[in-house]
Amino acid sequence: MTNDIRSGTSRTTPGRPVTDLPDGGAPLGRGLVLLMSVATGLAVANNYFALPLLDLLGRDLGFGATTGGLIVAAGQAGYGLGLILLVPLGDLLERRRLAVVLYAATAAFALISATARSGTQLLIGSVLTAFTSVAAQIVVPYAATLAAPERRGRVVGTVMSGLMLGALLSRTVAGGLAELGGWRTVYWVSATLIAAVAVLLWRLLPPLHTPIGLSYPALLRSTVALLRHEPVLRWRAGIAALSLGSFNVLWTAMTFLLAGPRYGWSGAAIGALGLLGAAGVVATTVAGRLADRGHVQRVTAWGSAALAASWLLIGAGGAWLGWLLAGLVVLNVAHMAVLNSNQQVIYALRPEIRNRLNSVLMTAFFAGGAAGSALAALAWTRGGWPAVSVLGGTLGAGMFVLWLLERRATSQAARR
Repeated sequence: MTNDIRSGTSRTTPGRPVTDLPDGGAPLGRGLVLLMSVATGLAVANNYFALPLLDLLGRDLGFGATTGGLIVAAGQAGYGLGLILLVPLGDLLERRRLAVVLYAATAAFALISATARSGTQLLIGSVLTAFTSVAAQIVVPYAATLAAPERRGRVVGTVMSGLMLGALLSRTVAGGLAELGGWRTVYWVSATLIAAVAVLLWRLLPPLHTPIGLSYPALLRSTVALLRHEPVLRWRAGIAALSLGSFNVLWTAMTFLLAGPRYGWSGAAIGALGLLGAAGVVATTVAGRLADRGHVQRVTAWGSAALAASWLLIGAGGAWLGWLLAGLVVLNVAHMAVLNSNQQVIYALRPEIRNRLNSVLMTAFFAGGAAGSALAALAWTRGGWPAVSVLGGTLGAGMFVLWLLERRATSQAARR
């Protein structure tokens, strides 16, 4: 049974049964939502495991800081390519099979890192793992499509909570596992868990397919064309880029501040601050519930304003740690709320192309994050913590301005 992507009507197609629910959703149990949440977290965590282990990896495999930096950068590049080249396939191929294949590939590529005998082999493993770990970005719109409309915000919020927890806690977990059994243990455990998730997804996810009749090159062209044809997507991509940019400004420059002479924290202590980021996970659930009640625009407005205001507290953190920690919590909560609202808005634009919409949004999201990290290092070098605070606050204020411009443009378009 397949559905017409325009009308939502059903027609019988000989061959394999296919579930297609582009707009109405379907009952989605808590157990399956939890599995999808865990799956996204495990996938994205692979991109951060190496960060706290670079010194240990370099000593064991015989490479220096330059190669270590390449490993991190190459992983980010691999993830970016996956967002562009793989995520749109969710609108072309049967989604359960696509997700399972990508998770299985991620598990296999993690083994390349686990068995690495040189920096080059670790680099290859990191790039390939990051490339296929965008499976997490297949699962998120998958969950949005399966969810009933009145629960969609909460479901997406829960699944995204898993993704963000995976990113935030990966460094802490990697350090702990490396301490217990060496750095290879991190990748062995990851490969095993991801392989188990692939099996569970295959057994428990319903098949889902929306036939669109496009070739792969045409699919990619249509993804890029969305920026031209969907003005709301352009606004939301800009808001997303500024949000992660501001977020990464803090997490990049905060290491310099806390490791410096004023505070003198160890790397382990700085890494443990990632646990405070878990406060943002609560925000995704709350934001999702508000979105389900029709308040998605208010979530964006409040979140953008709160993120910009958090930098007043963070700026004062150069003098007193308490202000920094308070600002850190506010920024994480605001960032996650805005991310959830962005997804709710774009998923509602055209349900039959959610994967391509997600590809554009998340590509802009991570590009903004990379730019934020680079600008943070420059700001710290040129002006220290005050310059960092001005940069982060400016990006946050820019989010609120973009939201105002979006609302104005949308209102004018509606009047026309």
